[in-house]
Amino acid sequence: MATDLYTVLGVDKKATPEEIKKAYRKLARQYHPDRNPGDLAAEARFKAISGAYDTLGDAEKRKQYDRSGPLGGSAGGAAAGGFSDIGDIFSNLFGDRVPGGGGGARTAPPRQRPERGKDLEVEVSITFVQAMEGAQIPLTVPTAEGCKTCHGTGAKPGTSPRICPLCQGRGIESQGQGLFSISTPCSRCGGAGTVVEDPCPTCQGSGVTRTVKKYRVNIPAGVKDGSKVRLAGKGAPGPHNGAPGDLFVITRVPPSPVFARKGEHLEVEVPITFPEAARGAEIAVPTLNGTKRLRVPAGTRSGTVQRLRGEGPPRLGAKGRGDIHYRFVIAVPASLSREQSDAVDKLSAVMPGDPRSDLFAQTGAAPGAEKA
Repeated sequence: MATDLYTVLGVDKKATPEEIKKAYRKLARQYHPDRNPGDLAAEARFKAISGAYDTLGDAEKRKQYDRSGPLGGSAGGAAAGGFSDIGDIFSNLFGDRVPGGGGGARTAPPRQRPERGKDLEVEVSITFVQAMEGAQIPLTVPTAEGCKTCHGTGAKPGTSPRICPLCQGRGIESQGQGLFSISTPCSRCGGAGTVVEDPCPTCQGSGVTRTVKKYRVNIPAGVKDGSKVRLAGKGAPGPHNGAPGDLFVITRVPPSPVFARKGEHLEVEVPITFPEAARGAEIAVPTLNGTKRLRVPAGTRSGTVQRLRGEGPPRLGAKGRGDIHYRFVIAVPASLSREQSDAVDKLSAVMPGDPRSDLFAQTGAAPGAEKA
């Protein structure tokens, strides 16, 4: 019989949404393909768990499922248990033994539907200049490809996989009796429905071989540390001649000693002297393509920011460029010569009074007074 989705997740039909989510996360971690590489039974179990949570984790889908049950559904739509047509329901009930004429049954070949291959990720290190201007980077990726000796079947040339003798090609085993039977992936074939008795000498029955592929990746201008560049169809091959996954190239960009990345913009800290801040000045500042001159207004305070529009990094997926923000910081020497010290003394003598007096005026306290 069709597996009850509550049974798949190991929860009661009255379980709360939080209990369902908790059960799903626990099982998903246990049977995730990344933790069970090459284990087809675990992969099939993971798919069943994900399918069950897709229904029970959605309030509306759960209501529909509770009303219709594992074999419920509506005309023209998929059944609540996940079957798309009546053929799938018969297949689940009788395996691949489809009812035939004369009260007998015929054995259909097991169906191995093409599956999309897994996505792959690889990191590539580029310089800050390459991130700003774009670059073409050579890339070597260890991956797998369909075995050319057996054409992906896993069987020795001249032979073929045969129907699994344990599950008779169904790919599942049933435990229990009557309406309360539980289906699990076949322990012999891992849910594939077929077994390879004479493995291919090249791939040892896996249907894939390890290989190394080389690419030249175009890194677009404007990427940042952690940006992903997608190469469609360059991922792992799909089982049963399915479409390959994608390859994601993750860029690693070291910080620049001058330009700090702030979203779509750059920021530069520019030291200026006290005379430049007090009297104003015209100074040179760095850009991505050289230098430009900025006017420092008289009376500029430390932390003041000026902006050069359109001089920053290119915007990914959009037109134009970001800006560069220049933050002026008054440079204070760590030590003074006697001549500099005398000059500071003379300056202090002609400067206005205490610049902090307004702070005390607003609080009503007298400068230097301590509260008992």
